[in-house]
Amino acid sequence: MRKIQLFSASALALIAATPAFAQDAPAAAAAEDESYQSANEVVITATRRNETVQDVPIAVTAVPADLLENAGVNDLRGLEQLAPSLQSSTGQSSATGTTLYIRGITTAGDNPGFEPAVGVFIDGVFRARAGVAVSELPELERVEVLRGPQGTLFGRNTSAGALSIFTAQPSFDLGGYAEASYGNYNALELKGAITGPVSEQLALRLDGGYRKRDGYIEDVNSDRAFNDVNRWYARAQALYDTATFSFRLIGDYYETDEQCCGALSVVRGSFAPLIEGIAGAQGRDGLYTGDPSERRMAASPNRDFSEKVRDWGISGEINAELGDIKFTSITAYRNWRALRNQDIDFSGVDRAYREDYRNRLVDFTQEIRFQGSAFGGALDWLVGGFYLNETNDLRDTVRVGNDANLYVDSIFNALAGPSFGGSVQFYGSLGPTVPTPGAVFLNPAVPNSYPAIQAVYGNTLAPLVACFRTQAVGAPAGICPIPGFPTAPIPGLAALAASPLPGATAGQGNNNDDFRVKTNAFALFTHNIINISDKLSLTLGARWNYEKKDLSATINNNTGSCAFFDQVRAGDPAANAYANVLRQIGLFNNLFLLSCNPALNNEFNGSYSHDQDESKITGTAKLAYKITPDVLLYGGYDRGYKSGGYNLDQATFDSVLLGGNGAQGSDLAFGSESVDAFEIGLKTQWGRAFTFNIAGFYQKFSDLQSLVFSGNNFVVQNVDSTTSKGVELESIIQPVRDFTVRLGYSYIDAKYDADNNFTGTPLQGQEGRQLNNQPEHTVTVATTWTPALTRNIRGLVHVDMRYNSEVNIPSSNPDPVTGRTALYNPGYPLISARIGIQTEDRKKSLEFYVENLTNQYYHITGFAVPEQTGNYAAYPGLPRFYGVRAKVAF
Repeated sequence: MRKIQLFSASALALIAATPAFAQDAPAAAAAEDESYQSANEVVITATRRNETVQDVPIAVTAVPADLLENAGVNDLRGLEQLAPSLQSSTGQSSATGTTLYIRGITTAGDNPGFEPAVGVFIDGVFRARAGVAVSELPELERVEVLRGPQGTLFGRNTSAGALSIFTAQPSFDLGGYAEASYGNYNALELKGAITGPVSEQLALRLDGGYRKRDGYIEDVNSDRAFNDVNRWYARAQALYDTATFSFRLIGDYYETDEQCCGALSVVRGSFAPLIEGIAGAQGRDGLYTGDPSERRMAASPNRDFSEKVRDWGISGEINAELGDIKFTSITAYRNWRALRNQDIDFSGVDRAYREDYRNRLVDFTQEIRFQGSAFGGALDWLVGGFYLNETNDLRDTVRVGNDANLYVDSIFNALAGPSFGGSVQFYGSLGPTVPTPGAVFLNPAVPNSYPAIQAVYGNTLAPLVACFRTQAVGAPAGICPIPGFPTAPIPGLAALAASPLPGATAGQGNNNDDFRVKTNAFALFTHNIINISDKLSLTLGARWNYEKKDLSATINNNTGSCAFFDQVRAGDPAANAYANVLRQIGLFNNLFLLSCNPALNNEFNGSYSHDQDESKITGTAKLAYKITPDVLLYGGYDRGYKSGGYNLDQATFDSVLLGGNGAQGSDLAFGSESVDAFEIGLKTQWGRAFTFNIAGFYQKFSDLQSLVFSGNNFVVQNVDSTTSKGVELESIIQPVRDFTVRLGYSYIDAKYDADNNFTGTPLQGQEGRQLNNQPEHTVTVATTWTPALTRNIRGLVHVDMRYNSEVNIPSSNPDPVTGRTALYNPGYPLISARIGIQTEDRKKSLEFYVENLTNQYYHITGFAVPEQTGNYAAYPGLPRFYGVRAKVAF
């Protein structure tokens, strides 16, 4: 560890010392090549126009190709090291559980019915979910992180911001590259591309890559390791380009076959000994008891976290000059499928599992834009339209495992047994000598007289036992002291109460829940820049959004342990009488939720449908003033919107047995969210050597969509009011071509404004507190030094760091004194570094890399483990990875 710290300190000292080397270089070196592109001269298209970052009145982080390469970014999550206001989290699945945050706002939840608050666009094509866009990325041209609502030009699902990714295009010069890397955890990556002309107007490009890595979460019950990587991609492009017309055609295919995602037991609750006892009796660990930083977990040997993804698509972009008007059309079709299995009890007890979960998204999108200028350039106008047709199919399968009955009986034996004077069970899994609660109440050794009953059962239980006996075994009505209690004998009640209830057989449960949501979305938009003077401009934009969603669902459960509750719901006299007694002693609801979990409740069987449609206006209004050619002051207003939708989870349904109105299609629906955002910013530049940008923002969200566990089931709560406000700083220092420092800082104060009736959910007590997973302070530093070693060889030293201040992780209600939830991250840094050599033209390179240099442990996200009171689990961040990479280009 001491060596690691010493290396870290040396690397950071090198960063600090490097400017001194630059200052000692000859003055000619500072002006060695005025033709190179400075780091602050990146051209972006955030307004659908080609402008540099410094000229756009938008808070945007632009990451160019060289920085992406030096930082080793190969998927969206790697961007966090370079953009302080952007972060991501991955929960149960890298395919469906990946969430992006901008300025503290996201749509959290591992549910495919949820649409993101941060829109992802790759080469102008909207990607329906963040997980769909986490696939391997080919060679990139740049990435733009647009902070704040982008409801005018980007439209749907950008209420928090947008991530716009641009890949390398075909070239009319023959070229390509091949790259290979190898590292710890047997990490192997191969990727490459070839491009060149077919004719003077047609060029082609082929990209491909393969990446694999062993898992870093060990299963203590087997020799397996979870959270591995095994994925590949292929991509083909054609570019037809003339002076006034271009057409770019892209086809791609991505495939993954991995084990993801394991969760670590971090906080042990009152059920932990029980879990360990059940698993220990079968020769397994129930929960791993070591430190979470060891990244070890206990899983059921016959369950896993397998996840397969197949993703392909085709898109075509047309750009044409129609006189003085530019026309753009982007047409795309995408087909994404995920197949998952999951050990959802997160323990060595085989309580429940997910098998053959299938999610398929099919999207067709069409966008057209016309833009031009008028009044001698005083007006730069743009109008356009957008259409999306999406089909979201989900087949969910949650099934009970081999230990399901034993787990329920063990819980009630531990919790209720002392009240019954010994052991007790409901489903007979503890053996024939352990009675049911009904059998205890009807013990024939106790006479049917109130004094005798009182002597055995005590003052608390005696009245209920006496009255129950009048119904079950015909005891004299006079021994029942509870006024109004029915005392007429009920046939079959004694046999029902004295015998174990029907239990669940392994493999029963949610036997294919099928959901389908069809979405049609239309939008018309305009974005106009009015140049009032050479220095002052006004941007006005508006977008009309219309969406219609149609839901159809079929629920098919066959859970054996729901049989008793099905009888209660059907009005069976004996079942209702026994249920009434269990309610009186406080056992019924808990027994129902454990035995007939909302995720596999037979009550919900049937077909459902629902539809919703809505239209909203979003827009922007901004003023920008060029104080000098290198200083831009801007401020304005943006309105964003995200449509409502459906929570594709039968656990959302309302159960009659818990006092609800019964399952209805509308139970799955949730409303839209909107945001009013205000921002003021200053962008400054001193030549090519230094830029400093600052933005202050205030965002008020109405009806922010939040998925929470109510205590009975998962529901979507539209939080009445949420505020995100703060300050963001970005700076680039590049005194010479060879040395660049990028600095970023964000202060984000994101809070729920009011209680919003959060009782019984993890949002209880959250009002006025920082949102989970959002640090108040984030600092990023990325330093690159490429000194000339010989005439044709340069060195490479790259170090980047991200520091997050203390943050709560989704788990429990916050402690009223400390404000912390059961899971939280103290402030921590993540440091990565690369060192190597490269040729002057960057066509050949060899480098050594390390990610998470200090092997810092942190939680990505977490949760209260279902049916395990007081147990909290977390998905861990990546450990230290290191290796070597070689690249050859031509």
